[in-house]
Amino acid sequence: MPSLEVPSLEATAAAVRAGELHPVDLVEQALRRAADAAHLNAVVHLDAEGARAAAAAHSRTGALAGIPVLVKEIIEVEGLPYRCGSASMDGPAVKDADVVRRLRAAGAVVIGLSHSHEFAYGCTGTSNRTGPCLNPHDLSRMTGGSSSGAAAAVAAGVVPLAIGTDTAGSVRTPAALCGVVGFKPTRGTLPMDGVWPLSQTLDVVGVLTRSVGDAVYAIAALSETAHSAGISTPRLGVPTNPEYREHDAQVSTAWEQALAKLLTVEVELPDWSTTLQTGIDLQGPEAVANHMGRSTGLYQPDVQQRLREAAEVPAWRHVQARATAAELATQLSELLEQVDAVVVPTVPIVAPLLGDAPDVRATLMRHIRLANIADVPAISIPLKTAGLPVGLQVIARDNQKAGAVALWIEAQL
Repeated sequence: MPSLEVPSLEATAAAVRAGELHPVDLVEQALRRAADAAHLNAVVHLDAEGARAAAAAHSRTGALAGIPVLVKEIIEVEGLPYRCGSASMDGPAVKDADVVRRLRAAGAVVIGLSHSHEFAYGCTGTSNRTGPCLNPHDLSRMTGGSSSGAAAAVAAGVVPLAIGTDTAGSVRTPAALCGVVGFKPTRGTLPMDGVWPLSQTLDVVGVLTRSVGDAVYAIAALSETAHSAGISTPRLGVPTNPEYREHDAQVSTAWEQALAKLLTVEVELPDWSTTLQTGIDLQGPEAVANHMGRSTGLYQPDVQQRLREAAEVPAWRHVQARATAAELATQLSELLEQVDAVVVPTVPIVAPLLGDAPDVRATLMRHIRLANIADVPAISIPLKTAGLPVGLQVIARDNQKAGAVALWIEAQL
């Protein structure tokens, strides 16, 4: 049997197309690893029969030929459960979401569904009908959310590619806490049709992978856009805003070691308090509207509470937030004309203990809202640490620039 240990998505797919690897072998490896990692609760539904059938009938074509992939459970996959992590939902999805159709067209093999914080309305990954998702680096700690299972599964080696969503850091936060790469592209890069909405203004489909190269390759394969070109020594902005400089000791150590290898200048990001309030006033009312008329009695307690709080946001604040978001986008765009990218720790703390979930939400989300509000791409890159994972976030003006800068930083670090 040929070796299944290939270094990248691109190399794996090329080996499949060349007849050097068989999709069946790749799928069987992923299924074994999913079984070995079952204690993480990262995979909420494993479609072994369907994956084996798809692999056996595979045409050995496509940019993602034979790649096993997990899809976040708020995204419809025809015939698989569509529960969004909630005890209030049951029954199978009746169609593939557009992004799943793109996966299949590119040759990927869907092996199952990954854990999501219920309805993607949480950043800890602890609230789900099946219980919390556990961090592969320390089972007593959270993965972050809401794309919790995607990050944990990639970190545990179950699959090399997982599809998540990001409304307020839901790809990047778990990527940082689990030590993998999370790429949130601009809105519209990957389609939202067939994805349970949290906030239509902010929702984005993204990817989680083992390396920046894999993330860039996957985004290009699924969006039919050009790969990121190389870049020579980018000029990187580091925020002077005090809210972006508050880190715990482990994050600070990894962050300072990374900055020592990069060319940086100080910049000022748009006002943090305004950014925070704008994100709250955009997301909350839209979340309430998306759950209007539904019985919420079976929802997780934290999600029920969040919806109650969001229902108190008056309509005028949502309207004002849309105008403010446009102003913040303009401010960030002007800044990104002066530097190739802005870098900041993705999350200012390492993965908290599971029992800390009620208290850490605001801290986990401190650095990530601006990219969604301004609709710019952001990529979380794992930094080398002696302990729990730490992420460095790259924010740039477009997908190609973000990918190029992230590739360069990954190579330096």
